[in-house]
Amino acid sequence: MNSGHVEPGGPPLVFPLTDGRLTKFSVSTMDNNVYLLGCAVTGTQVLVDAAAEPERILAVTGEAGLTAVVTTHRHWDHIRALPRVVAATSAESLAHPDDADEIPVVTRTVSDGDVVRCGRLTLSVIHLRGHTPGGVALHLADPAGPDRLFTGDSLFPGGVGKTWGPGDFDTLIGDVEAKLFARFGDDTVVHPGHGDDTTLGAERPHLAEWRARGW
Repeated sequence: MNSGHVEPGGPPLVFPLTDGRLTKFSVSTMDNNVYLLGCAVTGTQVLVDAAAEPERILAVTGEAGLTAVVTTHRHWDHIRALPRVVAATSAESLAHPDDADEIPVVTRTVSDGDVVRCGRLTLSVIHLRGHTPGGVALHLADPAGPDRLFTGDSLFPGGVGKTWGPGDFDTLIGDVEAKLFARFGDDTVVHPGHGDDTTLGAERPHLAEWRARGW
């Protein structure tokens, strides 16, 4: 599998899909990943995490604009460009209701099982608690390719995201196991909020190790 490695400020990486394309690029010194989903049939585009550098996000988005921006969770490094991008594109701003109050602009909330449409492409919302109360992953099904999961900061190569409060780690790894690993196959690609991609198959053998170490 391509590692999905992109350098902050470097050229985007494009993954072809059956009915469109997925563009991944990195912004800011925190290496935040931004994902642009585009439907080849309708020209519709949806962005995942307007993290930073709004002018660069708008340049990659281009004249086709955006119908929606989905925010995976409320942490500041994932929302710095959101107000500017929404103002420039008139896109809907979508987030889970449990995180929405701490996100600067939300026009519609989405919950577990909801679907965000991008022309002929669809993103299914999966609520993952623990890193934040209203974190979400987004599932993209491609008939001719692997399933893809945009996991924000809930799942990375090598472990789940950081947790702070008592019980949050158990909640997060429980949701990740039940809603991601138990549901999707080993070839499912994980596109995290920072850094390189991975697959569920590469990470699955380490679940017990993650539980034992507690992070």
